[in-house]
Amino acid sequence: MWGSVISGVLGVAGSYVDGKVSETQAKSRARVAKAEADAEVSKKVAAGEVAWENTMADATKGSWKDELALVVLLLPLPFTLYEPTRAGVREAFIVLESLPSWYQYLLFIAISSSFGIKGADKLMSLRKK
Repeated sequence: MWGSVISGVLGVAGSYVDGKVSETQAKSRARVAKAEADAEVSKKVAAGEVAWENTMADATKGSWKDELALVVLLLPLPFTLYEPTRAGVREAFIVLESLPSWYQYLLFIAISSSFGIKGADKLMSLRKK
């Protein structure tokens, strides 16, 4: 009699342990599958970004807008080195600063994107500091 009771208890305990092992294995497989899926999505996103950057680089071949933006950006520099023109440059920057903020932001974003700078929003947050 005791043998059958012990045998029954051991059977129930064994089934419980087997169930817990199976549950743990299933959870582990689910975590691995999720990690693999996340890695695959990350690969696809990275490949898409690379493809986008290559497309944009190809689109700007033979374009003169980057060179024009660089010339415009550097134009005031030599005039700041020569005393008689220094005041005029200062006045020009005061006028630029007085333009509406939306125009300043658009100008900033256009020049940033011309030079391939990503994350103009991050750069703008630096400007606010």
